[in-house]
Amino acid sequence: MSGNRQSRPVPAGMLGVVSEPLDPERCYRAVASRDARFDGWFFTAVHTTGIYCRPSCPARTPLARNVSFFTAAAAAQAAGFRACRRCRPDAVPGSPAWDVRADVVARAMRLIADGEVERSGVPGLAARLGYSERQLHRLLIGELGVGPLAVARAQRAQTARLLIETTDLPMADVAFAAGFASIRQFNDTIREVFATTPTGLRDRRPGRDGGTPGWVTLRLAARAPYDAAEVLLFLGAHAVPGLEEWDGTTFSRVLDLPHGPAVVRLSPAADSSPAVTARLQLAELRDLGAAVTRCRRMLDLDADPVAVDETLGADPALAPLVSAAPGRRVPASPDAAELAVRAVLGQQVSIAGARTLTARVLRAAGTPLPEPVGSLTHAFPRPGVLAEADLSTVGLTGARSRSVTALAVALADGTVPLGPGADRSEAEQALRAVPGIGPWTAALVALRGLADPDVWLPGDLALRRSLATLGSSDADAAARWRPWRSYAVMHLWALAVPDLFTRSPCLDRSAS
Repeated sequence: MSGNRQSRPVPAGMLGVVSEPLDPERCYRAVASRDARFDGWFFTAVHTTGIYCRPSCPARTPLARNVSFFTAAAAAQAAGFRACRRCRPDAVPGSPAWDVRADVVARAMRLIADGEVERSGVPGLAARLGYSERQLHRLLIGELGVGPLAVARAQRAQTARLLIETTDLPMADVAFAAGFASIRQFNDTIREVFATTPTGLRDRRPGRDGGTPGWVTLRLAARAPYDAAEVLLFLGAHAVPGLEEWDGTTFSRVLDLPHGPAVVRLSPAADSSPAVTARLQLAELRDLGAAVTRCRRMLDLDADPVAVDETLGADPALAPLVSAAPGRRVPASPDAAELAVRAVLGQQVSIAGARTLTARVLRAAGTPLPEPVGSLTHAFPRPGVLAEADLSTVGLTGARSRSVTALAVALADGTVPLGPGADRSEAEQALRAVPGIGPWTAALVALRGLADPDVWLPGDLALRRSLATLGSSDADAAARWRPWRSYAVMHLWALAVPDLFTRSPCLDRSAS
C-alpha cells in the first residue's frame, strides 16, 4: 500500500490521501458501505480474486484480511491485479488530490493525464517540471509505488477501452491511437489490465447510441452531487461565437489539441446521473486522452463536493447558499492560455462585450477549422500566432492591445507558464509582471484557467455586493473558506448574478 508521505493538514471530508498514507480501517469502512463518494480516491485490491475495484463495487464485500488499498489504479495494476469487469474501476472520476495539491507529484500527474508522456516521453515530462528523470521517478515511486511510465500505461489502457467500446475502429488503429508503441504491447496490456483480449472487450461492450459517424461518444462521470445543467449554463453564458455554441441544453466548443483541433458537444447525462455525455470529433484519435482530460477539468468533474460543502457549509454566512446548491462546481477553461487572453479582453467590460471582442480576435488570428461544425469555425489562436497578429481592427484600446500582445509573447516564450504542470504561485507572479495585468486578472486565470480550488478575487464588485448582503468581508473569506475559496466565489457570484447559474428568460443565448 502506498500513499503521500508528506506531512500536511488534510481538508475536512477527505480520506487523508492528500497528505497521509491510506488508513486501511477507514478505507474498509467505505468499501463495506459501498460509498460512491470515495470512488477514485483509492482502489481496493482483493487478493483472493486478483482483481481491483472501486469502493462502491456492488460485489460481495471481501474480508478485511484479504484486501489492500492503492491510491492509483496504476499501482494496483503494477502489483498484479486486474480491473474488475463489474464496477469498471478505470472509469471512475479522477482523484481530487491532483487538482488540490500544488507539489511536483500533483503537477506530474496533471501532465501525464494530459498526454505529456505520449508526446515527449518521461525525459520531456521531467524537463517540463524542472527535475531530472531520476528525481521524478523517485518522487512518484515514493508516493504511488509506481513511476511515470506505469501511470501513463494505465491511462493508455483506459483510452484503449474507450475506443474499443465506443467505435468500430480496427484494433490496430485503436492501439496506436491510445499511444501504444506496438500491437503486441497493446494486446499484452489489455489482457493484463482487463483479463480479456481486445476483441473480448468489444464483444462485451455496453449498448451504444448509434451516434453520428466520425464522432466518439463518452460518458464522463462525476462525484455526486453534480448539477451538469448549471455548469453548462455558466459556460454557455460566456460562449464566444465561432469558438463556442450554446443551445440551452448542449454546450459545444472547439478544443485546440496537440495534433489538431477537435469539437466537443457536452450535455447532461440522459439518465439524470451525476455525469456528462461528451461527443467528440477529433482530428486524430490519439488526442482522445487529452480531450477527455481537458473536458473533465473544464467541467470540474473530479472535485470532492463532500469536502467542499463540509467546509463552506460550516460557515453560517454561506450555509444557506451551500444548502441551496450542494456540490456546486467551478467551470474552467480547457486551455489556461486561452483563458488568460480572454480575461485581459474582458477587463472592465460586460460579459457580452467580452464575448464580442474575443470573437473579433478569433476571426483575426484563430485557426480555421477544415470545415465549420454548426456555428463553430475557429480554434482559439495559439500564443505565437497571436503575438504576431494585427489587432488594430478588433476595437481594443491601445493599452489593452499592447497588454494582449505582451501576454501572448510571454506565453509563447514560456515567461508565463500556464500548462497543466505549471506551478500555480509562479504562474500568478509571472502574470502580474505582464503590463496591464493586475491581481484580479491573475487571480481569475488561477481560478478558471489553472483550476486552483483556493482562489479569491480581490476587489471583485459582485463578490463585494454578495459579502455585504451576507454581512461578511474579504478578510473573513480569506480566513474561513480555505482551501475552497474558489467554490465560495461561485456561490457568491450566484447570489450576485443569478442569471449565470439559473435558467431565466432574460438570459442572452445569442452566442449560439
